[in-house]
Amino acid sequence: MSGHHLILGTLADLVTGETLEDTLDERYRQKIARLLIEAKGFRPAEIEPRRRLLLAAGERRAVIPVDFILHLEDRTVMVIRFGPGSLVSRERPALALSRLIAPYQVPRVVVTNGEDAEILEGGSGRVIGRGLDAIPARSELTAALDRFAWTPIAPERAQMESRIAFCYEVDDACPCDETICRL
Repeated sequence: MSGHHLILGTLADLVTGETLEDTLDERYRQKIARLLIEAKGFRPAEIEPRRRLLLAAGERRAVIPVDFILHLEDRTVMVIRFGPGSLVSRERPALALSRLIAPYQVPRVVVTNGEDAEILEGGSGRVIGRGLDAIPARSELTAALDRFAWTPIAPERAQMESRIAFCYEVDDACPCDETICRL
């Protein structure tokens, strides 16, 4: 056992082909990746798994992984945040991440526990869909590219969103979570 996850062996990442530790959480992430590729039409090159994101809260810093970031036509269109348990408690930190990943508001944010999902409108945070089937398909997002606002995130707003994400993702994390790098 490593950290707080039972290691069941290794598995090949569906998106990158990398060898990863086989944990129950990683099996759910691979289920999400399979859904994105096989049912939602995304190409592996459009899916960025495990991007490391620097968060800051005053002088405190940490780097966390963001489960999936989806890109179309050189724009970040969707952020997916996985975590076991309740979805509603993951909405606000996922929205904060969607305001830090790119210099603009990412239009769609998904929080999922691998069995259920909530799809949020990035700007308002309003829930616009529920369930894994409601995760937007590539064709749906491609058709909407011209309709999305792409609102720039002011530096002051980004600083506040980083503090919010830090509180949820670092301060509230299990001390043995080895995916978080506290700097």
